[in-house]
Amino acid sequence: MNFSSILYFDHQASTPVDQRVFQKMSPFFTEMVGNPHSSDHALGWEMSGVVEAAKTSVAGLIGAETDEIVFTSGASESNNLAILGLGRRAAGGKRRRILVSAIEHKCVLAAARALTDQCGFAVEFLPVNSAGRVSMTTLESCLNDDVLLVSVMAVNNEIGTIQDIPRLAAAAHKAGAIFHCDAAQAPIAMDIRQLASAADLISLSAHKMYGPQGIGALYVRRDLHERIEPLIYGGGQQDGLRSGTLPVALCVGMGAATEILSATDAQQERETLRDRTASFIEKVCALPWEITVNGPALSERHPGNANIAFYGFSAHDILQTLQPWLAASTGSACTTGMPEPSHVLRAIGLSGDSAEASIRFSLGATTTEEEIERAVSLIHAALQQLSEVVRSA
Repeated sequence: MNFSSILYFDHQASTPVDQRVFQKMSPFFTEMVGNPHSSDHALGWEMSGVVEAAKTSVAGLIGAETDEIVFTSGASESNNLAILGLGRRAAGGKRRRILVSAIEHKCVLAAARALTDQCGFAVEFLPVNSAGRVSMTTLESCLNDDVLLVSVMAVNNEIGTIQDIPRLAAAAHKAGAIFHCDAAQAPIAMDIRQLASAADLISLSAHKMYGPQGIGALYVRRDLHERIEPLIYGGGQQDGLRSGTLPVALCVGMGAATEILSATDAQQERETLRDRTASFIEKVCALPWEITVNGPALSERHPGNANIAFYGFSAHDILQTLQPWLAASTGSACTTGMPEPSHVLRAIGLSGDSAEASIRFSLGATTTEEEIERAVSLIHAALQQLSEVVRSA
């Protein structure tokens, strides 16, 4: 199969590695060798310095310090380390409640539920409105001195909703709670240079921002290090928070991706992407079927996100008909194989049928107007084909 001919509209699942990132990573696979934790020779020292430089770059993206960054295998591990690590060490204390938004990534919801089973915490889900936004009033009404943690993602992975993290975190802090933010989707969607001044724990993923798969990071506010129980024990690397040999090439890749985001005119690139997405949405909604966009206004969501409901159709049928010419998804790539409708779409008020008729298209920095035209043409043909099947049945 010629993968270059496939229209890729699934950038929120994974972005391609930027060529500049790949070039910086490449030597560390074949030429520049050494374990960054080998303390007895110059190669180990060199690799350790390379990893520290990458941490510094990641820290700069969110306004943190280098020693507050812990490299992980990705955002799922970061979210688990933040939630399980904090909860397990706080078990037995007076703060026994955890608040998470109803549209969090499945790994956040699962980790919070695990604390219920393992440590007896009570997990409560903060409702959202039709735009996927957490209400300040609702959050404040749920907060008191028995809440340990509040977890709200910066940008939703299915409908693209951008939350007001500084206000939500301030409310949590006022009640003495710790605030965790899954920011995996945030770097492309919003300016996060001051995010560490708001949240206490922040999860990041390289492959959502044109870096490599298999590497992520967790920001842990310095004074919280002793309050996090590790998930992985061993040699005590990374201040004992996450043992194991770090993959130098992947760390370099994540650092390079954050440097590019920090150095370029990111806001202009977001606006360009938003314009392309608006063009795509306009063309799709002009097709002769009942079609609507789920979630918030385009100005209030991930600039590449278009979550679209095709009423009277099955999203899975549409996607299958589009293969192998166009890649999109019914929601989070991490919920593959899950038969039930998206919990995110149900949380914003969609019926089961409407949720099952919805597809998430996510455009990227390299998506062109020509590709948008081709994608819309393919969608039109797929809907026409499926309509004819129904009429002939």
